[in-house]
Amino acid sequence: MSVMLCGSLAFDTVMVFKGRFKEHILPDRIHMLSVAFLVPEMRRNFGGVAGNIAFNLAQLGVGSEILATVGEDFATYEQWMDRWGISRRHVSVVPDTYTAQAFITTDLDDNQITAFHPGAMSQSGSLNIPADAGITIGLVGPDSREGMIGHAEGFKAAGIPFIFDVGQGLPMFDGAELSRFVEQADWVVVNDYEGQLLEERTGLTPSQIAAQCRAYVVTRGAQGSIVYVGQEKHDIPVVPAERIADPTGCGDAYRAGLIFGLAHGLDWPTTARLASLIGSIKIAHHGTQNHRFTLEEIKDRFESVFGYRF
Repeated sequence: MSVMLCGSLAFDTVMVFKGRFKEHILPDRIHMLSVAFLVPEMRRNFGGVAGNIAFNLAQLGVGSEILATVGEDFATYEQWMDRWGISRRHVSVVPDTYTAQAFITTDLDDNQITAFHPGAMSQSGSLNIPADAGITIGLVGPDSREGMIGHAEGFKAAGIPFIFDVGQGLPMFDGAELSRFVEQADWVVVNDYEGQLLEERTGLTPSQIAAQCRAYVVTRGAQGSIVYVGQEKHDIPVVPAERIADPTGCGDAYRAGLIFGLAHGLDWPTTARLASLIGSIKIAHHGTQNHRFTLEEIKDRFESVFGYRF
């Protein structure tokens, strides 16, 4: 089994403003906004959809390949990937560019102001799905527009089943293009907001999307998730977290659970429950790659929560 993740590798710089944006942004002065926030707390995290999923898969004992473009500042992330045994074989450095990065400022009400620089990610369309890598499952996640289109076409042409995870890339595509992704994909995974937009833009209902692929999965945060498989609908409960620290990256942790279940032939109720469990572990930690677990710990906790062992 070999998993290929097509998507972003990025640095996330998170800053905390010890106040509230609303107290410093005047509604009648938005047209001439000029504000500065003192941020005494700052941390830099390794992130990006492909990197986050690969990190969770590594802890589950599943190796993966990442197809992505990065900048000349990627050295520290390289060391991190090597530490976790994540392959860099298909990660390409683009000269004279920065790795994609998000600069996120959060206030005391958990409001966020984010600036995102795509950097080298903009050139991911130059990479092709390798024909000789023995890939059995693929994922097309948020990336450059050209990269997402080309990698979906590449998986389809090679006969490799793949997950379509549009994420933050959704605004880049119109209804016809999104319908094409649904037709090509074997599994479609979205959160509830993305799902609503996907359905509106394509004109498809959840059952119609499910009819075109093997499963349509919609995550709903604290309300759990729903898996549409043919005419069946599985309501998956949320797993209560030890604490709510940071929801960023929970969706990626969930997707790692889905990939594990698909790779090991688990049924959908078990697969989605496993995904929910991993998401609950991630949300209790700040950052997207700072939580820790082993497969045996996951199996024990799964049995404790759901009453059976996978």
